[in-house]
Amino acid sequence: MVEKFRKLYKDTVAPALKENFLYKNVQQIPKIEKIQINRGLGVSAQNTKILKKSIEEFRLITGQQPMVTKAKQSNAGFKVREDMELGITITLRGKKMYSFLDRLINLSLPRIRDFQGLDPKKFDKHGNYNFGINDQLIFPEIDYENVDQALGLNISIVTSTQNSIESLSLLKKMGLPFRD
Repeated sequence: MVEKFRKLYKDTVAPALKENFLYKNVQQIPKIEKIQINRGLGVSAQNTKILKKSIEEFRLITGQQPMVTKAKQSNAGFKVREDMELGITITLRGKKMYSFLDRLINLSLPRIRDFQGLDPKKFDKHGNYNFGINDQLIFPEIDYENVDQALGLNISIVTSTQNSIESLSLLKKMGLPFRD
């Protein structure tokens, strides 16, 4: 499964991008470097039950242990103290990244109700694509019976490009469904 995406990139995507954007060097061809997944829990992260459920969900979805993020400084307005647990994050590279991308494209995104495609305007100035998912139940690994509340997550696909045009072309050729 993982090799399918690497083979797709080597045999189809890279040559098409090289021809399309007239790269002189193979190292200039854009590629996906990593996928970062975040969930901000805010003050509800203080509830160990919610935090443990989120960690277990991330572990099921990605096959990797997430890292708990903590507040760097106190903020009385938000009732946040320094070193207070606020969310979880995970960074995927290599085989786990391609495996997650395959499951996201082929299994999870089609399960979203009334899915019209991803918004092609969600690129940042460095060519990275960011989008949010409102409900974790689109992932087939998560059992409906074990979910207490719907929690969203943010997914960032970090590419080696420096603009959104090249990045959009790369992600479209990799199979991400974008709106027209």
